[in-house]
Amino acid sequence: MTDTATPVKLKRTLGLVSLTAFGVTYMTVVTVFTTYGFVNKETGGHLPAAYLLAIIAMLFTALSYGAMVRKYPIAGSAYTYSQQSFGGGVGFMTGWVMLLDYLFLPMINFLLIGIYMNTQFPAVPSWAFSLVAIALVLGFNILGINFVSKANAVIISLSVILVAVFIALAFKSALGGDTTVGLLEPFTFGEGGIGAIAAGAAILALSFLGFDAVSTLSEEAKNPRRDIPRAIVLATLVGGFFFILVAWSGAIAFDVDWSTMSEAELDAAGVTVMKFVGGDALTSFFVAVFVAGSFGSAMTSQVSVSRIIYAMGRDGVLPRGLARVHKRFGTPIVAATLVSVISLTSLFISLEIITHMISFGALAAFMMVNLSVIRTYLFPRGGRTKPLTAGYLLRYGLLPLIGAGVTVWLWSSLETFTWIAGGIWVVLGLGIIVAVTRGFKRPVPMMDFSEEGATTRAIDQMGADYPFESQR
Repeated sequence: MTDTATPVKLKRTLGLVSLTAFGVTYMTVVTVFTTYGFVNKETGGHLPAAYLLAIIAMLFTALSYGAMVRKYPIAGSAYTYSQQSFGGGVGFMTGWVMLLDYLFLPMINFLLIGIYMNTQFPAVPSWAFSLVAIALVLGFNILGINFVSKANAVIISLSVILVAVFIALAFKSALGGDTTVGLLEPFTFGEGGIGAIAAGAAILALSFLGFDAVSTLSEEAKNPRRDIPRAIVLATLVGGFFFILVAWSGAIAFDVDWSTMSEAELDAAGVTVMKFVGGDALTSFFVAVFVAGSFGSAMTSQVSVSRIIYAMGRDGVLPRGLARVHKRFGTPIVAATLVSVISLTSLFISLEIITHMISFGALAAFMMVNLSVIRTYLFPRGGRTKPLTAGYLLRYGLLPLIGAGVTVWLWSSLETFTWIAGGIWVVLGLGIIVAVTRGFKRPVPMMDFSEEGATTRAIDQMGADYPFESQR
């Protein structure tokens, strides 16, 4: 019999190359086509410039993630770092805003499945494909089937082949004189100026949601304090390079006035540019790979968020009915159903709105990571023991401050409706804290977004009974 009391440690087998490869793979280069149309419209066809600005902003945040990993070389996240730096209240609100991302990530995949399937089968409305996808993912979630993750390597390999062919054909077209766009023109600000580029870069924050995934491998790295920070920065640079390369290829090969396109054309812009560059064959290949990847992403993201909600119900942070488990399959059926019901929203809201909301949550989390560095290193609890040298102030003061400032700048570039919806979500989170803590008389509940299953737990060593929890 296995001794369950003995802690099982993860094997430290990952080096710098393996960690960097994981981060780059997690960011998946076909993400470029998720927002391809309306970011091009926002920037006047200067998508590469928007990606360049986004990468600069993300590098400051990547350095801050690295600094926090050195301080806490365990599997962590923006929530973990803000909770450790600022305490339970700020930590909970950071996790609450991150939960907004978790809820919208399945929705964007369902919407994209409908949009791109409709381009191949125009007689069937896009919402019908989205609805079928929602039903299938719910069924798999309840059954506990995880076959999609096993096919992930195949989907990623096909994505790399697709992108390589696209880049080759795009540059062939451009160098052959089939375009009037200059090679460096996509990197200029254009008529919209820096404001339009910043608005586009703010949306593109969702493309970098995966770079912090490297920090979750701290307990499997050979030398986490050294290699994890380096891998985060390298993954940001390498992944960002491929984002720019794909965006640049499309910009120089496909010269069009994006402002004249309809919303439907902007949503499915990936199909349009693929067809222009490679014809029907490349387009069909692209749609197949993109839809398969979207389904796999929808499956994994819905599994994650349903278990977070299940755990919040289990611990009394949300109504306990959300913690009901299917008797036969042992899966969180109520939480999974709730997430699917919320995902039905994707049938009638736009891709632009969903991506804005995801970027809202991502930028909020990135801002908190930068501020956590300043709080942890310059104003540590219990007092500072190290002298404040110029190098120390630069590394742990000025750089994260710039990172936070740039992130707030991009954050403020999002549309007004994003701030209204995000503000409502924040107020709801504050209300939950007040209710759960009995007006801050009880400990603030903690969230844990790790994969081990303890995704949300309450600190109840003091015997706190939460408002949605039955008496014990």
